[in-house]
Amino acid sequence: MEITVAGRHTDIPERFREHVVDKLAKLDSLAPRAQRIDVEVTHEPNPRQAAAAERVELTVIGKGPVIRAEACADDRYGALDLAIDKLTERLRRARDRTKNHRRNTVAPPPPNTADLTPVPQPEPEPVTRTADGAVEIQLGDSPVIIREKTHEARPMSVDDALYEMELVGHDFFLFVDADTGQPSVAYRRRGWSYGVIKLDVSTTAVPQEVTV
Repeated sequence: MEITVAGRHTDIPERFREHVVDKLAKLDSLAPRAQRIDVEVTHEPNPRQAAAAERVELTVIGKGPVIRAEACADDRYGALDLAIDKLTERLRRARDRTKNHRRNTVAPPPPNTADLTPVPQPEPEPVTRTADGAVEIQLGDSPVIIREKTHEARPMSVDDALYEMELVGHDFFLFVDADTGQPSVAYRRRGWSYGVIKLDVSTTAVPQEVTV
């Protein structure tokens, strides 16, 4: 399993890289299908954020859903330990779900994506490509920066979308509904309450206000 370590606004000393590899190597048994773990360390220079000055994000990429965890602390070693604890729990959850749901199922037909092909747009300048494959675009001379990242999507049920949202620890999750072929987003509301918004991509649809 490949382990990559990258820093945002900070340098990563070799000692810390070796520490990361040593800690993550112990997760092999929980992630046998993992091909790569990306580790991103971000430093917050604002002294008012000293208690959370170091943020570590772990992303497991392999044959299966992406599993992600992140944590902040006053030092990167502590942040790494907290992130690994979260990642371990999510890896165990994914392993247990795989064991409980390993049955022969009929794959749903692929959605009709003929009308979903995006229209190519000229790429604004300046553009910065990050280590995790994202693109950061600055709007003209303004300080506004937009971060864009493209993910491969496979049709899935709402239940699977909620499950994968929990694995990455996000409050929302974009997916293609396997039953309808509609681009959809699942999002967390309050407690164990969730919501799902689906897009009607027909050309005759009348724009409506969406309330969450």
